[in-house]
Amino acid sequence: MAHPGEEQEWVEARVESWVETYKKSMLTPVVLRAVAERQPVTVASVAAAVAAITGWQITERSLYRTLKRLQDSGLLHSAEVDAPRTGAKRKEISLTGLGAQFLAGITASLVEFPDPGAGSKTGR
Repeated sequence: MAHPGEEQEWVEARVESWVETYKKSMLTPVVLRAVAERQPVTVASVAAAVAAITGWQITERSLYRTLKRLQDSGLLHSAEVDAPRTGAKRKEISLTGLGAQFLAGITASLVEFPDPGAGSKTGR
């Protein structure tokens, strides 16, 4: 039998592999939810929200690619606005009506797992 440390390392490696495989597709609902909850939002705020929600560190390039894809799909809208105090232009992102419908559809289709420690335990 493997040592507990080896088992933990094996599990962590499998989880990391699974997350890396599916991160791109999982990023879409995470970004949409982050924008919906904070809109209008800056790109930096989206990056911080993604990290806070998931613990993932995504590259700026990956985030910009995802935001562009979602904007090109009509799910997000961006507008150039004047930044407070400096007047410099910055991009603010909002969810479109179509984006809100898409996020609602994804959310309704998510599978939630019950907490295995909750409820009564029955012997089998």
